[in-house]
Amino acid sequence: MIEKDLDTRFLEAVEIASEMTQASLPQDVQLRLYAFYKQATFGTLDLKQTSSYHLRDAFKTNAWMQISHLTPDQAKEQYIEIINTLIKK
Repeated sequence: MIEKDLDTRFLEAVEIASEMTQASLPQDVQLRLYAFYKQATFGTLDLKQTSSYHLRDAFKTNAWMQISHLTPDQAKEQYIEIINTLIKK
């Protein structure tokens, strides 16, 4: 059996996550998934704030900042791990 590469596994996990409802996930899990996704796809956060900055954005920004030390590949692995844990429940 050939193991799937990281990008393929990440895209599969993103697809699974997109089918989950927000109501089915605790907010802390939603924030962690958001942060790992952003770090994996955009890299380290750029702190340019706009005038439309809201409290919800502050929580999301904080979650992303907390994991900004991870490489995109590490963030992908963490994202995949969370999704795999959720689907095993």
